[in-house]
Amino acid sequence: MQCSMRSLATVITTSGEHKINIAATRPAAAWIEEGGALTFGDATFSQILLDAHKLHVAIKVTDELLYDNAFNLENYILTQFGKALANAEEDAFLNGDGVGKPLGLFAATGGGTVANTLTAAIKSDDILDLIYALKRPYRKDAAFIINDQNLAAIRKLKDNNGAYIWQPSYQAGEPDTILGYKVRTSAYAPKDGIAFGDYSYYNIGDRGSRSFSELRELFAGNGMVGYLAKERVDGKLILPEAVQILKLKSE
Repeated sequence: MQCSMRSLATVITTSGEHKINIAATRPAAAWIEEGGALTFGDATFSQILLDAHKLHVAIKVTDELLYDNAFNLENYILTQFGKALANAEEDAFLNGDGVGKPLGLFAATGGGTVANTLTAAIKSDDILDLIYALKRPYRKDAAFIINDQNLAAIRKLKDNNGAYIWQPSYQAGEPDTILGYKVRTSAYAPKDGIAFGDYSYYNIGDRGSRSFSELRELFAGNGMVGYLAKERVDGKLILPEAVQILKLKSE
């Protein structure tokens, strides 16, 4: 099973600490006379590091349960492990503080740019302001990330013509839209925030691949078998302006 952020982000497989160079200053154009001397600015770059944080899930089952089960218990365990790891990833990629885990989109430091903080209930104009807080180059592939509770409130909003700004998808596999932009829902999106941006600027670094192990000898004396799944992964938003955050009124 795969967390939904992996389908939106840029995923990199690394063998060690991965350095991402990003422009700290942008070149500026200048007019010159025909035949005039060229001027050269100094380009400076800063670096974001993708490290590796260890994520694991482990359980023990008795020999009797393993041998007497009426269905394929081992495959069931591996499937549940995959779901557990995907859920933990999704939570970290959205909310992680970067301490022993990835740095999330909604992190107060290092996450997306806060476009506005509401002091009243959300209105349709607030969604419009959020969309246009995102610079034009990022809007082409932009989408919303929101939890179901906030989506329920947004589905009730109408524009000045009385039309709902939320539009359901009529094609299987395609997400719903808000004012023409795709909506991705996540159970781990915070209740006090809505993200809108191009999530390809969120980089996920996998250190190798996910592994699954069966540990028969370790707990053999107790008549049990251990199962372990683990991975090493990191995630960071490399360009904060590519994702805008609307902070909602606290209840």
